[in-house]
Amino acid sequence: MSAVDVPVALLGYGTVGSAVHRLLDEGADEIERSTGHRLRVVRALVRDPARERRHGAPEGLLTDDFALIRDDSDVGLVAEVMGGLEPTGSYVLELLRRGTPVVTANKQLVARSGPELFAAAAEGGVQLRFEASVCAAIPVIKLLRESLVVTNVHRVLGIVNGTTNFVLGEMEAGRGYADALVEAQRLGFAEADPTEDVTGLDAAAKMAILATVAFGTRVPVDWIEVSGIDAVRDEHVAAARALDMRVKLVGEAVLVDDRVGVRVQPAFVDAHHPLAAVEGAFNAVMLQGDAIRELTLEGPGAGGLETASAVVADMVSVLGTGSGGFLSRDPVWRSLERLPAGELPSPHYLRLEVEDRAGVLARLAQELANEGVSVARLVQQPGDGHAVLHVVTHEAPAGRVQAALQAIRALPEARRRAAALPVVSSRGVAELGWA
Repeated sequence: MSAVDVPVALLGYGTVGSAVHRLLDEGADEIERSTGHRLRVVRALVRDPARERRHGAPEGLLTDDFALIRDDSDVGLVAEVMGGLEPTGSYVLELLRRGTPVVTANKQLVARSGPELFAAAAEGGVQLRFEASVCAAIPVIKLLRESLVVTNVHRVLGIVNGTTNFVLGEMEAGRGYADALVEAQRLGFAEADPTEDVTGLDAAAKMAILATVAFGTRVPVDWIEVSGIDAVRDEHVAAARALDMRVKLVGEAVLVDDRVGVRVQPAFVDAHHPLAAVEGAFNAVMLQGDAIRELTLEGPGAGGLETASAVVADMVSVLGTGSGGFLSRDPVWRSLERLPAGELPSPHYLRLEVEDRAGVLARLAQELANEGVSVARLVQQPGDGHAVLHVVTHEAPAGRVQAALQAIRALPEARRRAAALPVVSSRGVAELGWA
């Protein structure tokens, strides 16, 4: 039986777009054997077709006219790899409404415009797939939407930004934050402008998508409590090491009593926890649910070729399921409320710097107790007229911990600004040796 020829188009032809083209060419025989279709790239949209590119394109492939793709009835599938919200979002909406299935790697677009995109896909009767928008080569979206569809996932925990994981790993090895970031840029793990990565905004968009798919409810980006690694200092890394922990940028989404809580922030991760072993620019996602207990997926979370592999996998899946499959539908099937900010509980690490004199420790303990925060472990480092206190608390809502810190900062004995980071551990306080 002869293969069905499927002309496809790309929106964007940079590192990822050119890699998608190469993988489709190199894997054409395998794709044909699996699906009976042969994907052939016929057009790629770019801003300037005449610009010299690191990855060359065949003659006549590149265009700056979106209409040539939109109005071509032969184009059976489009992969969006150009990024940004506009004009990208308008292009994708037009394609979906006209009945062209779209695969996208654009996390911000999916996280912020998901309802409109899925409505357009339903209107056009086609699929919108977005595996590459979250963790590149790790097929977590496919797993959640297909294999775990009746599992009742209630917690998602992960390292979903490879840039920050690399930087924090370099800091643990002795580099300063600035030097580690420069090295990440040199190796291609960080963009020239790394703001989205280091402030946590990139991870927040990914966690919004993961929470939406896992819990079946719309989770807007502005629901997420976000802080990045730009405030992580060398003393945090040293303190984590002393406590047999690692500093990681961790995303967490939980479903509690039909309310959703999501946060992204640096955390102290117990060295015995699976996330502590995630090195370099790798990502890892842990899924916890009623029927599966716990699953962990780990792999490359960034890179042109890795992202391209997820894009191609989605393209193959579109061919394999057609427009009538359940994946053509919006993953949202219910409307749940947001867990109020500050209610996500966990143990916390506190770094307090105070004057070293009688009665101060008791005052600190009282401020914590006033908010119902109990101390599991305390290590004191004396200094010249001051003391640095490293405190690990029992599990407490983040808002209570922050309220206690605010009161501590107002004390006349307080020196530097008190800081808190959540602790991630699958072991209890006694097992950690803190009881």
